[in-house]
Amino acid sequence: MVCWFAGLFYVVRLFIYHKEAQTKEKSIKEILQPQYTLMSKRLLSIITWPSAFLTTFFGVSMLIENPSYLQQNWMHIKLSFILLLWLYTYSCQILLNQMKNSQIKTTEIKLRVWNEVATLIMFAIIFMAVLKNSISWIYATFSLVGLAVLLMISIKLYKRYKTK
Repeated sequence: MVCWFAGLFYVVRLFIYHKEAQTKEKSIKEILQPQYTLMSKRLLSIITWPSAFLTTFFGVSMLIENPSYLQQNWMHIKLSFILLLWLYTYSCQILLNQMKNSQIKTTEIKLRVWNEVATLIMFAIIFMAVLKNSISWIYATFSLVGLAVLLMISIKLYKRYKTK
């Protein structure tokens, strides 16, 4: 699971760097963009996707050994977030395919926001696994929303800092 998330955190950073390289002079751009594309391709195909499949395999194995988990509400919510994580991973593959054609169709700031989505999913999954039913859903929801707001504020501050 750690390798899956590490791959997702880093690959979106590589997408951001690739997008930033578009503004560089041509000689630098021609060096950086192919390198970021190669690094992203290797990261997704060698680390991220295999980690996703292994994590899912071991998770399903755990559920087969302990089917009582499937009767608990926290597990349903956790599995929903894991489904979101799979969709997020697939979207990173789509971005890589765009990157291979030097056509990432989104802005740098949107990529920065997208990078934080994995953080929110990770916190949600870990909270569900660790805290289970020990906290109220209202508190958990407000905590995640609060974290999202803090992440968005930090992105805005970084954007302001970068433009100065």
